[in-house]
Amino acid sequence: MIDRQRLKHLIAEEEARFIADHPRSRALFERAQAHLLAGVPMNWMVRWASPFPVFVRQGRGARFTDVDGREYLDLCLGDTGAMTGHAPPAAVAAIAEQAAHGLTFMLPVEDVLWVGEELARRFGLRYWQFALTATDANRFAVRLARHITGRPRILVFNWCYHGTVDETFITLEGGAPRPRRGSIGPPVNPSVTTRVVEFNDVTALEAALASGDVACVLAEPAMTNIGIIHPQPGFHDALRELTRRAGTLLILDETHTICAGPGGYTAAHNLQPDMLTLGKPLASGVPAAVYGFTEEVGQRIRARTEVATADTGGIGGTLAGNALSIAAMKATLEHVLTPAAFARTIPLAERFTAGVQAVIDEFQLPWIVKQLGCRAEYWFSPTPPQNGGEAAAAADDDLDRYMHLAALNRGILMTPFHNMALIAPETTEADIDHHTQVFRESVAALIG
Repeated sequence: MIDRQRLKHLIAEEEARFIADHPRSRALFERAQAHLLAGVPMNWMVRWASPFPVFVRQGRGARFTDVDGREYLDLCLGDTGAMTGHAPPAAVAAIAEQAAHGLTFMLPVEDVLWVGEELARRFGLRYWQFALTATDANRFAVRLARHITGRPRILVFNWCYHGTVDETFITLEGGAPRPRRGSIGPPVNPSVTTRVVEFNDVTALEAALASGDVACVLAEPAMTNIGIIHPQPGFHDALRELTRRAGTLLILDETHTICAGPGGYTAAHNLQPDMLTLGKPLASGVPAAVYGFTEEVGQRIRARTEVATADTGGIGGTLAGNALSIAAMKATLEHVLTPAAFARTIPLAERFTAGVQAVIDEFQLPWIVKQLGCRAEYWFSPTPPQNGGEAAAAADDDLDRYMHLAALNRGILMTPFHNMALIAPETTEADIDHHTQVFRESVAALIG
């Protein structure tokens, strides 16, 4: 029902408007070409819907201002890294205080005890270790799983994303495992290291684990990087029972699903992983991540780890667990990512979802909208995808670009690569209603 010529024309109009409204960002982008590859500090920034990225001047709470003086409602929030909102006062104060007393020592500080105790309380896993990114936390957890099980393979779900962990860049094409399109310089074909099945497919999961060579399943409790895909009733019970039966460790990546509540999806749904990873918002934007494991897993790790080689085993990092990250984590867990914060943000996500659904209904669009905690997302599909393959097949890059660019030109930043909104504690009902109005205007222009 979408007129593709009309869509092409609307994208061109929005591009012209963006260029006219952002002369300073354009000038900085052109200058950046001299020394930054493609004019960006991180390669995937070339995928923003706009002809060039917005250059940010400052941010606070749910908003940021660009170098052209334009203010935005931030519904991207650093793709979860700033889920706390920008510059939360408690974290800023703790960061400033610690910065005055030293940033990193390769030695523990007392606050690390509080953080470990709080993580154990929230997630139910006894032991914790620290990293700088969720990628590192996932990589370390996978290495440990292979080490203590003596098994060579891992298992992931089709179209998952767990950071830049080599073993996870695998998808199913025609039912066969293949390297994910665009994967750069893989050390080996990931089918050598990894089994891949569709999320929610218990039969395929059981078959993939039957050979007894899978060290761990690495999974988000609900998929989020190919659109929000909820587990079907009984899926997590089956996942836990099958992994235990096969002697396979279950690692849950809560880096995005922390949006479900203070203890993530794991606590909200009483899941029982062997290991758990978390990064991004844990320290209010300061690089920090953690991975935790049960008493049993901890004992197995200790039994198979030699002190003499602990520094060269492929796990750790000179800056991991640094004093600055720990101070930011303590402040964030104690004062920012609190039950009170989620009690505010989750109802706002419900309001976002209801607003988008009302527009979908008004224009009788074959689209859906989903919610997971304080995260919500609309998808150009008539029915909710049940797995990554179905979600990927429903993708529409041109529609994505138009909706993102139209929102950006009207002061709203959505998460790139998909149509996800994340709610910060400072987001207001008026902000949500503003998005609903912009969404409606964009759809009306598209439908004609």
